[in-house]
Amino acid sequence: MSDENTPARPATARAWLREHSELGVCVLLLVLGVLVLTDALTMSVDITQRGPVGPRTVPVAVGIGLLAVAVLLAVDVLRGGRGEAEAGEDVDLDEPADRRTVALLTGVFLAFAVLIGPLGFPISGALLFWGSAYALGSRHLDRDPLIAAGLSLMTYFVFDNLLGVPLPGGPLMGVL
Repeated sequence: MSDENTPARPATARAWLREHSELGVCVLLLVLGVLVLTDALTMSVDITQRGPVGPRTVPVAVGIGLLAVAVLLAVDVLRGGRGEAEAGEDVDLDEPADRRTVALLTGVFLAFAVLIGPLGFPISGALLFWGSAYALGSRHLDRDPLIAAGLSLMTYFVFDNLLGVPLPGGPLMGVL
């Protein structure tokens, strides 16, 4: 005898998993947290350690945060919590995904990964920024490459000179 106000329980494991699909996000967060913590705790820091706060501090805090969010989200989902649908988004959920845009972005990121070594960050970063803008629908072929080059050079300068994170300069190494 079931009350009309209580929801019916899913009959199969597949239906139960479909009803609790947010647990997939919990698993992803858990795996990322373990990966970040493992990497942080196994890194060699003897040379760079200069005080109580070293290079492990932020990755350990992020890893612990990921694990905590994974556990809290799993508890909420198992207690019946559900994510709300995006009411403010102008997205038709009945339409299929835009595979062309996803393929273009994937190609741009793969090209960046391949080209950063031989061309350096300034050139490959400019291609990344311009290619991403093109894949996402911008068709200003006169303006976009200039903005992409400016963003790439600014990013290179900030990381390489201000933050001290060396990025490959490629053929522009002597110029920059």
